[in-house]
Amino acid sequence: MMDTLHEWLNQALVWIESLGYWGIIIGLAIEVIPSEIVLGYAGYLVFKGNVSFPMAVMCGVIGAILQQWLLYAIGRYGGRPFLDKFGKYLHLKPKHIDIAEKWFEKYGPMIVFTGRFVPVMRQVVSIPAGMARMSLTKFTWLTVLASIPWSILFVWLGKKLGDNWEDIKGEASKYVQPIILVAIALLVVYFLYQYLRKRGKSI
Repeated sequence: MMDTLHEWLNQALVWIESLGYWGIIIGLAIEVIPSEIVLGYAGYLVFKGNVSFPMAVMCGVIGAILQQWLLYAIGRYGGRPFLDKFGKYLHLKPKHIDIAEKWFEKYGPMIVFTGRFVPVMRQVVSIPAGMARMSLTKFTWLTVLASIPWSILFVWLGKKLGDNWEDIKGEASKYVQPIILVAIALLVVYFLYQYLRKRGKSI
């Protein structure tokens, strides 16, 4: 079973490489393969000289936007009934959607930015944003702002690791964990700011 999955992954990566920049965009937009692996492989392609670093990062951001637009549209036009019926085919677990909804209700639009750095949440946080009919322009800008550092990090790590790019998850952990802590800290600061602002208006 593991050999089959590994072979399938290798074939998918060869397909991405054959398409070049378009492969990076499509690979991230559909995210059949985790974004960390696609971006890490993009970094490896930079290492090999097949693509340029700035363009790999740009394609990473574009791919992320396309994927999040899709999830936003599912939330906005399909809502919870669609997710309850078809979510399993998109690998969206109800418990994760529930958590994302609660986070969005509590922290509002800020979670669209900070949630991008939290495992699992970055895949589902766009859904409650769509369900809440958040401004698409605001949603897109927050997605772009979060996707840029994420893409830069993993493309850089893939380039740095070179032929050992498959070790990217282990190498990335020492960078991702501090990023998660910063994201949580930003959420807390935003929550306190909103609380104090509302309290000030009520006095």
